[in-house]
Amino acid sequence: MELIQSFSVDHMHLEPGTFLSRVDRLGNYSVTTYDIRLKRPNREPVIDVAAMHSLEHIIATYLRNDPEWKDEVIYWGPMGCLTGFYLILKGSRAPQELYELMLKAFRAVGDAQEVPGTAPANCGHYLMHNLAMAKWYAREFVTYLEANADNSSIFEYPQAERLVTDAGQHFYDS
Repeated sequence: MELIQSFSVDHMHLEPGTFLSRVDRLGNYSVTTYDIRLKRPNREPVIDVAAMHSLEHIIATYLRNDPEWKDEVIYWGPMGCLTGFYLILKGSRAPQELYELMLKAFRAVGDAQEVPGTAPANCGHYLMHNLAMAKWYAREFVTYLEANADNSSIFEYPQAERLVTDAGQHFYDS
């Protein structure tokens, strides 16, 4: 079975940032998946599950209400490894073009007075939220993005080196 593209990223060198994960062509248009990475995989604690859930609700609501971006947003959701989120947009933009949007979205978490969509009728696990911790993670990510605004590595995946034998067999380190 072919290894999917996101598993070819060197997670041992991946830093927080906004990365282009993949571009898919669907008929006459494209859909782009972005990796919004908040934590260094395998090197620091992952995001608390309840805080991750709150970040998902707040930022999904923010993105789908932003006048400039709402018509491009297809999906915002957590990574299974709890180190970041996937953002899927119509079209294709460079990750740098999402910088201001991510700053605004994560700053909006800090302004939130409540987590939207947390009634039992609106959420599959409405009791599993932590707004205070979501605010903490959001502030940490905003501070990181601001401190690294001129660092191109927050927009470019580190690539894992792939060893290939003389027989053509690939070895992966992910």
